[in-house]
Amino acid sequence: MEDKRFIANKELIEDDGDVSLRPKTFDEYIGQEKIKANLKVYVAASKARGEALDHVLLYGPPGLGKTTLSHIIASELGVEIKVTSGPGIERAANLASLLTNLQDRDVLFLDEIHRLNHSIEEILYPAMEDFALDISTGKGAGATSLRLNLNKFTLVGATTRAGMLTGPLRDRFGVICRLEPYTRDDLVRIIKRSARLLKIEIDGDAAAELASRSRGTPRIANRLLKRVRDFAQVFNAGKIDLPITVRALNDMEIDPLGLDYNDIKLLNALINKFGGGPTGLDTLAAAINEDAGTIEDVIEPYLIQLGFIARTPRGRIALRDAYAHVGIKPPQKLTEQLSFLTTENTGDNG
Repeated sequence: MEDKRFIANKELIEDDGDVSLRPKTFDEYIGQEKIKANLKVYVAASKARGEALDHVLLYGPPGLGKTTLSHIIASELGVEIKVTSGPGIERAANLASLLTNLQDRDVLFLDEIHRLNHSIEEILYPAMEDFALDISTGKGAGATSLRLNLNKFTLVGATTRAGMLTGPLRDRFGVICRLEPYTRDDLVRIIKRSARLLKIEIDGDAAAELASRSRGTPRIANRLLKRVRDFAQVFNAGKIDLPITVRALNDMEIDPLGLDYNDIKLLNALINKFGGGPTGLDTLAAAINEDAGTIEDVIEPYLIQLGFIARTPRGRIALRDAYAHVGIKPPQKLTEQLSFLTTENTGDNG
């Protein structure tokens, strides 16, 4: 019996618990047009040759569709997909079980690949390059090595932190794709598609408002759509129009730029408690009672993207747009800080 911690089939449940919203083909997949077009070519070519698709690395912020793309790749190839994650592979035996159960040209989706144990990663090298598994038996002088041939397969790795991958692992991927945040227009199309699938009536301006507060992320857009649906069902006979959308999002403390309670809390702490910075990450984490890793991986990226904060060698600083967003006049020292940072970044010490 297969261990459900490590393996899943095509019926993998969507992150938000609803499989119906996951696109099944490239044609259904909205956005990431260049990546989608290139993957179509690679998949068609590998099918025409009867070969396994080269290993694929998908990286970018969470919620942009890396898992969905991996399932589409398997579906378009007409093969099975098995799913696991870096933290889920604790021992070499776990990886060996996965690899030896793959059929010819199957897809193995490895989420959070940057969190693979180093010893596990070394076993993966020959599997990716030579489709072979090196097994050591015995200890000391009596140790022997056995090479087990594997069916040719495609590893699809996904990560939010490509910089944490080792060079040897990254170099073994033949296809590397960076997923970018979605445009508002693409998010509107995604929201309208999801509304149709969920049999929700939604106005165009309501879909646009949802898209503008979704931080360029389909996962967030679909989650907010479902929560607004709840408000519409209770207060508006099930129809999602602009007034009920604004009411729901405001009640959920999602502001017009998509910032939530934790984002605003961080900005207020940085500006009001620490005078706009520079402030160290650990100090900021303690001030808002939040894990430093959560700040770095979840909260900060969107604030940096908006130009609200900056990471500097001295710590985090709030920028002019952040002051404007929380309704506070920037201090005079902000100009001096920015001038210093410009000098520091250009290496001009004179």
